[in-house]
Amino acid sequence: MVFNSLTFVAFFIIVTTLFFILPHRFRWLLLLAASCYFYMYFLPVYILILGFTIFVDYFAGIYIARTEGRKRKLWLICSLVANIGVLAFFKYYNFLNYNITQVMGDFGYKNPIPHLSILLPVGLSFHTFQAMSYTIEVYRGHQKPEKHFGIYALYVMFYPQLVAGPIERPQNILHQFHEKKYFDYDRVVDGLRIMLWGFVKKLIVADRLATYVDAVYNNAEHHSGVTMIVATCFFAFQIYCDFSGYSDIAIGAAKVMGYDLMTNFRRPILVSKSVQEVWQRWHISLTTWFRDYLYFPLGGNRRGQWITMRNMLIVFAISGLWHGANWTFVIWGLLNGSFIVIENIFKPVFRKIHKLLGPTSNFFRAVATFLVCTSSATFFRANTVGDGWYIWKSMFTLKPGNFYMGEPPTSFGYYIFAVALLVITEHVTEFYPNIKLVRNDNVVIRYTGYVLILTIMLMVGVFNGGQFIYFQF
Repeated sequence: MVFNSLTFVAFFIIVTTLFFILPHRFRWLLLLAASCYFYMYFLPVYILILGFTIFVDYFAGIYIARTEGRKRKLWLICSLVANIGVLAFFKYYNFLNYNITQVMGDFGYKNPIPHLSILLPVGLSFHTFQAMSYTIEVYRGHQKPEKHFGIYALYVMFYPQLVAGPIERPQNILHQFHEKKYFDYDRVVDGLRIMLWGFVKKLIVADRLATYVDAVYNNAEHHSGVTMIVATCFFAFQIYCDFSGYSDIAIGAAKVMGYDLMTNFRRPILVSKSVQEVWQRWHISLTTWFRDYLYFPLGGNRRGQWITMRNMLIVFAISGLWHGANWTFVIWGLLNGSFIVIENIFKPVFRKIHKLLGPTSNFFRAVATFLVCTSSATFFRANTVGDGWYIWKSMFTLKPGNFYMGEPPTSFGYYIFAVALLVITEHVTEFYPNIKLVRNDNVVIRYTGYVLILTIMLMVGVFNGGQFIYFQF
């Protein structure tokens, strides 16, 4: 079930209504049942995979808290092995097997290990990382083990953020499932507003731009370098709105019921003035997860510049692989890690340039950051490494050819409108927070804003039920 469907709208209304009707003691059961239905809507049998890891992690958390020393660590390892093992099998088995086959073939050998027809469970990377954060935090003593099996299962399966995050820490969300929630009109309205903006991002921007991006990237050899530059820039906006739109809908849906999920995006596009700042604003739940559970354990920035750079590249390489079982994602991750390393090495030089540019510095830095990050997005979107290099070469050498406007050509105006709507709205929200439309105290302005947004959505939005990009991860 995807958020941008009438099925989800009906599901959300029914579940939320029942949530406020039912007594507090039954609400966890309702949400768990609804979450199971939500997940099984994609492929019912894969609920068994979730059930297995939930069972292992629940008991691992309890025994981690009860035992000491070596036994305690063994229970943590048991949890990590179960979660990483499931993720590795479903997501990386065929990827590893394919690469083994290629290497063995180069030496004249045949790989006896068979290829398996495995369908990746939707959102597996997300709920695997959320499950691991629980047992790690219990091990570190930052979280008491959850004794209520149903509540723990709900922590892993809470339907708003089940398949694409945000990746929640147990300290933030577990206790909320024990707290009694009351109907709060202002909170409900605020949650619905957040959901509305998420739908705007998805339907008006992401799915609209997807038609152009897909046409170019899936037929790169037929397009000019300028077309590929435009498609790559459009993809940057597409993936941001696709994923942050999902996060907004998830956060808003949870907020309506009284649950606070963490902020996952803070307007990284054309606001960030460095690649490092982009990653402080982009997919915050994942970047902080890697920071706390991988970067810091590796030593962080405490062991000198060279170790810091090594740790940064390791984290970004693994982050890339987390996104997908393809070398394109690894290259994308390493490129972003390298950009941050370069920024840190040449920080004194960049400071001098910043001073020379004066008041215009922030603008040029934001544009430069966008272009740098967008260039790496080529590999994120490319179907193969070969396609990625071809598109890169075509962009930087300006491969000749006619500029592609889209189908029909008049649709290019819709693409520009979608991007402009996003950029202007995000800019105003970031730098002029007192200017409000749907949050305005004036009822006329507020409802005019609602009507305007819905009108634009009906005129420009794409209602084809397109999957969210991050569902594949």
